[in-house]
Amino acid sequence: MSEAASSAVTQSFLTVHVGDERFAFPTSDIAEVIRPPAVTRVPLGPPSLLGVANLRGAVMPVISLRGLLGQEGGPSSKSRVVVIDRGDPVGLLIDKVASLGRAALASEDAATDREGLAPVRMVDLDTLLAKDFYRFAHRPHRKRSSAVHGLHEQDSAVQNKVALVCFAVAGQDFALPLASILEVVTLPEDIAAVPQTDSVMLGVIALRGQLLPLVSLRELLGLRKAGPQSGGKTRVVVARVGKGLVGLSIDGMREILQLPEGAVDPVPTILTRGNTEAQIQGICRLENGRRLVSVLSTEHLFKDRPLVEQIVSQTEQNQDMSRDAGPSVADEQFIIFRLGGEEYGLPIGSVDEVVRVPDTLTPLPKAPAFIEGVMNLRGNVVPVIDQRRRFNLDGEGERRRERIVVVRIDQMQAGFIVDAVSDVISIPRDQLRPTPDLAADGSEVIDRIANIEVEDRMILLLNPRELLDRAEKDLLAAMCEEASERPPS
Repeated sequence: MSEAASSAVTQSFLTVHVGDERFAFPTSDIAEVIRPPAVTRVPLGPPSLLGVANLRGAVMPVISLRGLLGQEGGPSSKSRVVVIDRGDPVGLLIDKVASLGRAALASEDAATDREGLAPVRMVDLDTLLAKDFYRFAHRPHRKRSSAVHGLHEQDSAVQNKVALVCFAVAGQDFALPLASILEVVTLPEDIAAVPQTDSVMLGVIALRGQLLPLVSLRELLGLRKAGPQSGGKTRVVVARVGKGLVGLSIDGMREILQLPEGAVDPVPTILTRGNTEAQIQGICRLENGRRLVSVLSTEHLFKDRPLVEQIVSQTEQNQDMSRDAGPSVADEQFIIFRLGGEEYGLPIGSVDEVVRVPDTLTPLPKAPAFIEGVMNLRGNVVPVIDQRRRFNLDGEGERRRERIVVVRIDQMQAGFIVDAVSDVISIPRDQLRPTPDLAADGSEVIDRIANIEVEDRMILLLNPRELLDRAEKDLLAAMCEEASERPPS
């Protein structure tokens, strides 16, 4: 026996079971062994990639060793994840741990060992990974887009538009200018009541380490007896009021729109009763006038000046406390949506609008299978893409909750159907992680991952430029141009 072989036999190994086979990992390669964590599935990855998981702040790809070996089967109660140190952690799902210690490795032609069990074989992990993750061994450095949030190249037409976030309150549609909104989040479970306040003030909530006053928009607008509560989760719109921040409780989020300034009509004077500080600053007409959205004014939303001063004072105090605790970290703003049970995000600067799915879409002849058709968005022909089909996800979304996220990609617009749009959130850059190479292998569409540990939440952040490849962009541009020139039937 050679000196190298003798050394291999006598060193310490972790022996594991995978199906009917046994494999050994040198303990020098192992960081730890853990129970299978919750994973976030990554679209367009190889079958052996189960997803990504949070490992104490690090984003770790979790890979099925069964899948790498071409075997079927999922995790069981005895399954464990062996965390391998490859500079960044890599998790391997195995059926169960057999032993830890010295092990005699069998020769390649051995059928069983002395106890009649399958022979223990050394895992050549790099070779195994190279089968499914073909760029693993010599992966070129990918340039991370640290300024993805600035991708949206606005043209002169976009600059003359107003961006609005639409939401429901007491069965009615309202909107606020996007520029006045910091984020839209789910209502936290814990609300601290504030004594000796009126019904408008719901209390105080904690949002990422800061206290935020929470106000009922129903009460503020005098709609507490009008309309039922929305069936979805209550949301909180975090809006800028003067120099402060306030949380506005709403029934549910609707859309994000970019409309020409002329599409927002001024409120009829008779409705303001001569009050120049009207809470509603305009009326937006949608769906050929069949739907009206009242555009609110954050500047004049609160007629109670002492209440405004109290809110601003409280928010500034919280911001001062935050500054005293340490240097502030720049945030990036994202629109969050759901697909197949997972959360995805797009930089808000790359999204033109979020709209409802039309009742009918115009089909495109000879279009790829993932193209649902085209829709007319205020005179523009926009191709609509089924993102579930694009990501090879099974099942269908709930039609009434589906939305189309309209993204501008290289001077063209494309709409992507998603299951639901849930939030508009600001994420500190120190919570944004690069996508692990193994999780991104073969696909550049997942640009980064937001690992929000305090909320036990992992969000896959998409690179807008990679949603379509160059050939698809050219094809869709040509098809849309042809559709726009075709006379209406």
